[in-house]
Formats: sequence, C-alpha cells, structure tokens
Amino acid sequence: MPVPQAFTDFDIDGATVALWVFKKSVSKGIPVFTGHWIETEPNLDAALKQAISQERGRITEVIEYSLLAQNNEHSALHIDSLVTHAGLVTAQMGAELPAKKVANLKQVRNTDFYVVKLVSGDSVLYAVRKTDASWRSKKAVDYLSVLFADDRLTLQEAPSFSVSRHVDFFILGDNVLISHKGAFESVLNYKQAHADDFLVLQAEDEFSSLFSTIAPLIAFVGSNKLHLRRVCAIREKGHYKNAAFMDRLRQHHQQFGLVLIFNAQGSIEPTDETCADIIRAFLDHRLMSPFSENIEPARLFRRPQFVRSRVYDKQ
Repeated sequence: MPVPQAFTDFDIDGATVALWVFKKSVSKGIPVFTGHWIETEPNLDAALKQAISQERGRITEVIEYSLLAQNNEHSALHIDSLVTHAGLVTAQMGAELPAKKVANLKQVRNTDFYVVKLVSGDSVLYAVRKTDASWRSKKAVDYLSVLFADDRLTLQEAPSFSVSRHVDFFILGDNVLISHKGAFESVLNYKQAHADDFLVLQAEDEFSSLFSTIAPLIAFVGSNKLHLRRVCAIREKGHYKNAAFMDRLRQHHQQFGLVLIFNAQGSIEPTDETCADIIRAFLDHRLMSPFSENIEPARLFRRPQFVRSRVYDKQ
C-alpha cells in the first residue's frame, strides 16, 4: 500500500519541536504512561528535525501489520492507531504545560522511551524511540562519562543521554507507521493475546448483557486477527459501560447509517450482517461517532463516509 499522503506532506522543517520522556507501568493488563516534556536548545531541535526527515525519506513502501509481517530498510509496517495503545501516549502530550515539565533528574533517569512531537498547523507527528542504556541509573553508576575535546578526554560532570537518529515508529492521526516491530510491540504492550482478551470481554456482564445473544458476534470475530484486535480495543475503551453512551447509540445510530437492530427491551440483536457495525460503533471513532463525550458538538451529526443505507429497529 502507498505511504499515507499526510505523512509524506507533513512539514517537518516548519514544525515546532517538543521532546517528551515517558515511563511505563502496567495496571490490570493495561499500560500506564507517565510523560514529561523537557526543554531543548535550537541546535538540538534542528538535529532532531533532520534525523526525522531522513527517517521519513527512507520509507517508500507500507505493509499492513500482521503477526508474521516484516519490513525492510525502505518500508514500514502500518496499523490503525485505534487498535493500539497509541492514544494513551498521545493523550499525555496535549500541551507543554508547566506542570508537565521535567523538574529534576529523577524524572528523566530510567525513562522507557521518548517522543519527538512535531506540530505543523493542525497536524501533529509523533516520532517514538525506545531509550538505550545511557538513560538507566545503572549506567550512571557503573560508568564514567567522558568528553573528547582539544585532543584529550575530560570528565563529563553533567548527566548525559543518547538520542538516536532513528525512529522506532511514527504516529500521525489514525496511522502508526512502524520501522522496528519489536520496539513498537514493547513500547505499546501490543501482544498477540487478543483471543484471551476477547474471552474476558465475553464474560463481562456489562458487555454481554447488552445483547439478546452474543453468539453471532463470537462467530463473526472468530480467529480473525483484525477483528480480535478491534474487540480488545472495545474492552480497553470501555464505552459500553457508560449508560449515557449507550443511550446516544440507541438514539443516533440511524443518522449515521449504522446497521444495528435493537429489540423492544433496548438490547442489541447481532446478526451476520450487523456485527461489523456493532464493532464500529463501540470503537467510537473520534472523527465520526456521536456516541462519546470526546467529540465536539459541532461534529455530532456530521455524516461519515462509510455510512450504509439501511437501518433496522425492532420494536
């Protein structure tokens, strides 16, 4: 598939730069990201832009992400950010506020990864890279940092860190472009345990009670990796637990052409034909769905491009 045009056209040279450092923990199987931004000098900003531009320039082909997919030095894997934890990372970087600024060395040491955030107009490009050993406390304890200058070595008193010229993966809108698959999977905890996660979702009464029967949805998802990733994203987002969300879904699905069937009790009756739209609705795509508080009121009834012409309501 072609490289996304928005990625190719992004104005790196004219963008503003912010460097964010992140630490990661895991709670109940979901990664928790804690990010802080750190002030950078103009010469570093320029070097980062140049490195990211070179990384983008080498990508001439995009391959859809799969368990077995592999890219080469001139290609990148592609996956929809919606089915990853990328949104948990980018949500941390809304603005470079004083409260989020690095205040001490402790907030930088043992960082798991860093993100170069580039802002050009209304577009934001995130370049993500796992940290190396220079960011670890153990490295600082075990090694002396030295600087070569004037044909001699001198002790480097100030803490130093290595910032790579390479990017593990990019995030731009709904697109994640992956140069290093292993690093992407590690940073975002993207694992192939989706089948087990779907079993957990099925066992949740808050989810299964929304349906007259869940069997057609289980059959539809099956072992399809893409469907499994999507239902796992449904569980992570948890919109189905919100009564107001479900009320808006029942009230507004018709305007969006979603093929959904509700019975007299308000339960969803899944069929082979409606399962795809059930998944689409629960994922709450931020550009198209009116079912979440995350979207601006002005966009509430904007008709999306994927709409269909049939809607069924069973009274």
